[in-house]
Amino acid sequence: MAAARRLKRVVASQPGFLSLKSSDPTGEVGSRRKRFNKNKKKNWNKHSDIHDVEDFLDDIRHQERTTGGLLTEKSDDSLFFLDVGQQQKDDHKVSKQVVSKKRKGKSQRPLRIDLILQHNSLVPPVKDVLSYQQPNAKKLRYNAKRVEQQAAKGIVPRRQRMLLNRRSSNARVKKAVTEANNNPNRDYYDIWGQESKSLADPWYLQQTGKKLVKRADKLNEKPSVLPAVEVIAPGGSYNPDFFSHQALLQEAHDVEVKKQKAETKIERQLASNKEDRATEDTVFQEQVQGLVEENEDDEVPRIEEEEENGVGGAIALAEKKTERQRKREKAEKIKEQQRLAERHQTEKRQQLFQLRSIKAAIKQQEKRTCARWKQRKAKMEAQKAQPRRLGKLKFQAEDLEIKLSDELTSSLRQLKPEGSILKDRFKSLQKRNLIEPRERAKFKRRYKLKYVEKRAFREIT
Repeated sequence: MAAARRLKRVVASQPGFLSLKSSDPTGEVGSRRKRFNKNKKKNWNKHSDIHDVEDFLDDIRHQERTTGGLLTEKSDDSLFFLDVGQQQKDDHKVSKQVVSKKRKGKSQRPLRIDLILQHNSLVPPVKDVLSYQQPNAKKLRYNAKRVEQQAAKGIVPRRQRMLLNRRSSNARVKKAVTEANNNPNRDYYDIWGQESKSLADPWYLQQTGKKLVKRADKLNEKPSVLPAVEVIAPGGSYNPDFFSHQALLQEAHDVEVKKQKAETKIERQLASNKEDRATEDTVFQEQVQGLVEENEDDEVPRIEEEEENGVGGAIALAEKKTERQRKREKAEKIKEQQRLAERHQTEKRQQLFQLRSIKAAIKQQEKRTCARWKQRKAKMEAQKAQPRRLGKLKFQAEDLEIKLSDELTSSLRQLKPEGSILKDRFKSLQKRNLIEPRERAKFKRRYKLKYVEKRAFREIT
């Protein structure tokens, strides 16, 4: 109700309002005009007349919808046309045109539903700002500007340069033409082969994972230069030459002597001297040490000796230097520095007369460096044939399989085999750095064996 009354008051306050209850034909309101404060915002909409503004805006919107703009801004040719009357034509032609228009109109006339749904406003739709936005637009504009600057300087970007190089390399390779299956002259293709017959781009195959990456050359290197199967020395034959057999025996003898020397060295290091062994008297003295009190008379001479040596005396203070002594020391220090500088300059001048000896020294040093480099290289080459340390255990070479002079046989039938092929292959893998040296796992019983006498055994005993 309050809203209705307020609306009536607003309408009545408008100029030109004619109340039904008023008897005044001029339309003037007999009651006194209500006063209100215009300086307050809440009274602006309540007591302000904006109908003329709204009508003006509605008129402008109507003109924009119907004509596409304001009528005052349009030209006269678009608003008016010159009516010169209907031109006279032959009745026959006119009748034909009317019939043809009617026939064409039936097929070309749109449906009513399409006319209703058709957009009849000439106002262009509002621009969608979101559709024009682009992610990282500022960064892309900066990159495009930088590319233009580089192009002006004649610099080709790295990505484009790589693309051109790849295209040029691909252009050199002729594209393989797929041959028909019924062609008898086509190349033989092994379906069980390792290499796959692919006609696609190598870059595409590599990026899609269908083609493996090229393996590094270092991965194809063998870990050792030793052959997989080492040929035994000529003296290891079942019927060897005398000198070859003796050379192999000497090699085996050297190995055994080396082992014996290592064992003797360990025994010598672990051996103890009888004089250094502890006796009952030395053990008793160590146990009693510190328990017996010393006499006071023995301590007095010790204190006197310390005083004589100056250990317990007061520290003598150094005398303070005078200003004259400090100046003298400073002058001597400057003179010493000057003397060393002059000596250094003299040695440099003397080196001019020693150029021949300096060149000879440099040549000798280069020779020594070259010799050390060759020695180091030879050592590295020799280490390639040696087993490396791959685990916590050290490689132990297998004993030489050799027959003594009295064990040699004249026929292969009487030869007694030595060693094991499986053990030999296992040691070969270790020697070629393919596996680490290992030891056989020791069996450790978890629980003790329990012996129980059977009933049948107990009856017999």
